[in-house]
Amino acid sequence: MTVENILLDCDPGLDDAAAIFLAAGSPRIHVLGITTVAGNQTIERVTKNAFFVAKMAGMGDVPIARGSARPLLRPQVQVCSEIHGETGLGVPVAEPERDPDPRPAAQFIVDVVMREPEKSVTLVATGPLTNVALAARLEPKIVERVKQVVLMGGACHTGNVGPAMEFNIENDPEAAHIVFNEPWQVVMVGLDLTYQARADKSVRDAFKAIGTPAGDFMYQTLETFAENYKAWRGFDAPPLHDPCAMAYVIDPTVMEVVPVPINVETKGALTTGMTVCDFRRRAPEGCHTFAALKLNVPQFWEMLISSVKAIG
Repeated sequence: MTVENILLDCDPGLDDAAAIFLAAGSPRIHVLGITTVAGNQTIERVTKNAFFVAKMAGMGDVPIARGSARPLLRPQVQVCSEIHGETGLGVPVAEPERDPDPRPAAQFIVDVVMREPEKSVTLVATGPLTNVALAARLEPKIVERVKQVVLMGGACHTGNVGPAMEFNIENDPEAAHIVFNEPWQVVMVGLDLTYQARADKSVRDAFKAIGTPAGDFMYQTLETFAENYKAWRGFDAPPLHDPCAMAYVIDPTVMEVVPVPINVETKGALTTGMTVCDFRRRAPEGCHTFAALKLNVPQFWEMLISSVKAIG
């Protein structure tokens, strides 16, 4: 069994919490560190949430580094409290019992990638891409050393914060432009895929039936997630976006992924933050960007439920 070394850059976030649980409970994942970025909530809250979830997931020894509080060029991000609540997790969050790593997230990413063997670290990004872009600019050598970048963000077709743009990319389109245009392999697990991961009542009840603190947390937060998504978008079951990216790293057969040139619009009057996917012709040889299109839904939920059970 191959074990994947990952760095998780995230903005917890209800679905980021699920991604952490999926990583923690999978024997195929070794988490080298967690970095935080403002997105679903402020940098203070998402960093606090990362410690809270990591402890619950049994990863109390995994280093956590605080990252960027704002995008590269734009004002501070508008948080998504209408979905993730005032704490970002929909539940009260205890104060951390340890301090963040003293390094900023971008430096932490650089140090870990340069320390580990070449092509042995996957960057999993489930929030705005500010930290990843800063790391690539801080030390360009990491681009050739990283195995791949697997990100939750973007969309080939319809967005969620606008007709053409998805929340994570829209929050820092300049950072996303950097990440997609570096020559490393980028796998975009966007809305085309994640909208298929709907946590309906049977899924939520399956987490409740686990009967552990992690299972209860997933049930409670998904119930809140469902209520908020129903009010915001009218969905009967909320899509659980971020663990889809982690699921791909664990087992790529869980989804259909195709090569396609992808770039990011940064100047459009109506389309800033759009991930532009060029499906007009077959992708050129050596295309380094990929889009996830179709999810094996039962396999995905089995992976996540099994991981939450494994946490105990």
